[in-house]
Amino acid sequence: MNDSMSIPHLIMNASGVVQFVMLLLLIGSVLSWIVVFQRSFVMRRARKAHRAFEDRFWSGVDLNELYRDAPAEGETQGAEHIFRAGFREFNRLMPKTRSPQAILDGVQRSMRVAWSREEERLNLHLVFLATVASASPYIGLFGTVWGIMGSFQSLSMAQQATLATVAPWIAEALVATAMGLFAAIPAVIFYNRLSAESSRLLGKYEDFAEEFHSILHRNLQGRPDAGAA
Repeated sequence: MNDSMSIPHLIMNASGVVQFVMLLLLIGSVLSWIVVFQRSFVMRRARKAHRAFEDRFWSGVDLNELYRDAPAEGETQGAEHIFRAGFREFNRLMPKTRSPQAILDGVQRSMRVAWSREEERLNLHLVFLATVASASPYIGLFGTVWGIMGSFQSLSMAQQATLATVAPWIAEALVATAMGLFAAIPAVIFYNRLSAESSRLLGKYEDFAEEFHSILHRNLQGRPDAGAA
């Protein structure tokens, strides 16, 4: 390949606007890969923590003991966080009301808030990946259009139109397009993958909350004053 048409040479000799577009796409690509690795680690840790907690929860351990052994608030995550929020509200309402429905409603509200926080934690920064995936092709296209405009300007000022006159402009335009796709394709792939993983985990958390709610409901039905208003 001619050195004047090599990728590094085209980037270094591109117009200022096209260079800015390429820099913007490069930054977006680097940041999106940082988000991908960081979110992948979070998802893997969340899956492992969920399996460990469910194994212990369904092992028959006493719920009070499980609550006491749970890490402090802010250190729990996933189903353990939902359990801690629900059981804390359960213990708080038990001495204050004789209505099982009021207790269960309070527990359900607390678990719903905890679930929402888990949703926010799992989906953190995923919107950035979606933004890179959707915006990068258009940013690259802007660089392409600018490069083609430059090629037409070169043609208008040239005494004789030759391929050598317009080739550098068209080549840098195509490089901008390629960089836009380079940033967008991994971002959209991993956004879909991480979003699906987040949805699966949140579904498991919701199933656990329903099962835990049913356990508390059965326990309250066994109270002597369960029918009291």
